Amino acid sequence: MSELARLDLERRQRLGMAEAIWGEHKTAEQIAAILVRQQGSGELALATRVDAAKAQAVGVLLADEQQLQFHAEARCLTLGPAAPIRPELGEVIVVSGGTSDLPVAAEAQLALQWHGIACERVLDVGVAGLHRLLGQLDRLRQARVLIACAGMEGALPTVLAGLLPQPVIGVPVSVGYGVSAGGQAALHGMLASCAPGLSVVNIDNGYGAAMAALRILLSSGAAAER
Repeated sequence: MSELARLDLERRQRLGMAEAIWGEHKTAEQIAAILVRQQGSGELALATRVDAAKAQAVGVLLADEQQLQFHAEARCLTLGPAAPIRPELGEVIVVSGGTSDLPVAAEAQLALQWHGIACERVLDVGVAGLHRLLGQLDRLRQARVLIACAGMEGALPTVLAGLLPQPVIGVPVSVGYGVSAGGQAALHGMLASCAPGLSVVNIDNGYGAAMAALRILLSSGAAAER
């Protein structure tokens, strides 16, 4: 495994975030070996984009690891404990346009919770029924950072960024008919947003949005200490 994976075991000390395993294109054997090495080095062990069949195969390989857990909604595997919650950094809320965005939203939530960040989800508040979103604004105002996951035309992050002052991170989701083109329409719509200051990550990149939010929180926390 040392020839196949050069793990960045000092990333959390350097950047505040642990290295995650991209599981979609790795074998069960590779994922199992990296999880064990990360956890054995005292690092957070998280693998993203793991389907149920591959998770089961990893579970067979790591049958003696009682702390191995498959998070089916988020399509992630974890080994060992998460980082302790750091309430002083505040809360992130992950907002989704529809329940079809749930896997991406769940990935973002788990990645943040795994790094000790309080995070909740507010689901199914897409702009096709704007009253649903407006009814949640008081709750959303309590968050330090908002992550907005949306497919179709991807308008949700623009609306949020026009209503609320917090940093908003848009995640285009590969959900939608025809010209939605696997999330391309949502991506282009978010990039062309007229709401100033909206940040956008790649299609379906819930983990990347979580790490962007983490950087914001860590920077805000460091500034508060100075």
